[in-house]
Order: sequence, then C-alpha cells, then structure tokens
Amino acid sequence: MKTIFFLIVSLYGFTLLAQGKEIKKPEYVIIANNEIITKEQVGELGQQGLIKAMNKGVTEDERNKLATKFGDKIGDREFIIIIDLLTEKEKKERKNQTASSDKKITKEKNRNDELILNINDSASEFTVEMIDGKKINLSDLKGQVVLVNYWATWCAPCLMEFAEFPKKILEPFKNEKFMLIAISIGETKEKVELKMDKMKKYGVDFNVGIDPEKEIWDKYATGAIPKSFLIDKNGIIKYISIGNSDGNVDKLATEVKKLLAE
Repeated sequence: MKTIFFLIVSLYGFTLLAQGKEIKKPEYVIIANNEIITKEQVGELGQQGLIKAMNKGVTEDERNKLATKFGDKIGDREFIIIIDLLTEKEKKERKNQTASSDKKITKEKNRNDELILNINDSASEFTVEMIDGKKINLSDLKGQVVLVNYWATWCAPCLMEFAEFPKKILEPFKNEKFMLIAISIGETKEKVELKMDKMKKYGVDFNVGIDPEKEIWDKYATGAIPKSFLIDKNGIIKYISIGNSDGNVDKLATEVKKLLAE
C-alpha cells in the first residue's frame, strides 16, 4: 500500500521557478468519506489497507455538488481525486483472499491493447488545426522529431503533464529540430481555448491542436489518455508514452534527446 502514498505525493503538486517568478503547479484535492483529506492521511489509509480505488477527475455535475459543500477549497474541478474506502467487511474479505485472488484483483489491463500504431510503425499522416488558426501537416515535418500528445480538457493527468512540458520539453529543445503537437480529442475549439487560457496561471502557455471528431486520434489509439507518440526524423514512431506516472515527462525528454542526436 506504500505505493499509493508515494503516487499521491508525486501528483499532489509542487512549485516551479520560471522567468524569475514562482509558478505553482496544479494540485489535487483529495476527498474520502465526503471529506477533504491530506496526503499524509492518504498514506495512513494505504498503510491500513483501506483504499479500494482512486478516481482522478470528476464530472462537472459532481464538481458542482462538491463546490456547494466545500466552496473555494475545491479549485479547478479537473484536479480532484475521489478515494473509495473499503468497509470493515471488505477489509476482512480481502485479508482472507488467497494469493491467486490477490493477483487477479491487482492485475492491470494490458495497455498495449489500446494502441492502433506501435513502435516502429510509420506515423499516420494527419492535418491538425491549432487554436491559433494555423494548420500543421505531419508530412511537412519530416526531418524533425515530433512529439504527438493526445489529451483533453477534463483529463487531470493530461493537464498535470502539461505543467511539466514548458520546463522539461519545450525550453530544452526550443532551438532544436523538434515540435510538440498536443491534440485535444473530442472537444470544440472554444472549450480548448478556455482551458488553455486558464492553464496560463500554471505556466502553461503553448499552442495546441483540436480533433473534435477524433479523426486523428482514431488513427493512433483508443482508450485512456494521455498518450504520446514520439516520431523520429523519418516519420517512424520510436517511443510511446501511456498515462502520466511519476517521471514520465523526464523519460519523454530523454527519448527526444536520443532521437535529436541521431
């Protein structure tokens, strides 16, 4: 259960220094038993084996209900973690489970099943409209390393990832033959523009694309986001990132650097 504690700590937020001023990274508000709890309390619950599930992000209706109860403590609705706790009965049942049963419970879905394109496949051609009106053709970027990132305005892990991009991806490679194309899936331009404007307070201020009908997304993957496809100078997918676990953006940066050196 210690893993749960460290996961929360890594996601809970920290401050970044940029252009001489402090920029705060988005932070999760953690709710269990209809109460806001601290990351330390999450660790205690994990040690006691009481955590059944953690859900990052809530619907707008759920956020509004929570805002009515907690007021400004909720902040941005995307950055909420709801923790489901085991009842005493469930805790006893879990404790008595056999090793094989435990293995079945903790078994994760093979995320590779969500990929339409895989490593060493040619990246599918697309034209994406950016929110500034510019259109980008992937085929025009041959000779550059391209990071195609799929995200959505409601996706908390996506936005947490965004908060790391300026310092770890955009700034280090700004003078290199590299381009980040972050594409929002299934959303309108207006909705994406509004979210990106709000994200400026977290130091996130870069151009993004839209894929309202998911036509581009459907060529690459299905399932959960964020997903990122790192494409080499010849248009071949060389690295795929799924989700946003601790250290994920650092790994992306390392892979970008490798491809730029080739």
